[in-house]
Amino acid sequence: MNFQDILSFDKMLTPTIIKIVYWIGVVVCVLVGLRTLWTALRFDSAVGIFVGLLYIVLGPILVRVYCELMMVLFNIYYVLRDIRDRGNNG
Repeated sequence: MNFQDILSFDKMLTPTIIKIVYWIGVVVCVLVGLRTLWTALRFDSAVGIFVGLLYIVLGPILVRVYCELMMVLFNIYYVLRDIRDRGNNG
């Protein structure tokens, strides 16, 4: 991918950004889950422990699903562009 491809919108930049957002989302979910667990242990809250574990386990999964849905849109774009290009060449 070169700079001209980015400026002419021949290559999308957002899929790379989505991957970065995924990893940031995973880190945030785990940190929030650990913070919730820490607070729950300090105040002896069973519900807080459960919520903290949910953040740690389900948070990254939900972030992954969201990012994959965004990536599907870009994959559809690439497939449609390939179909268009094959139609123009033949």
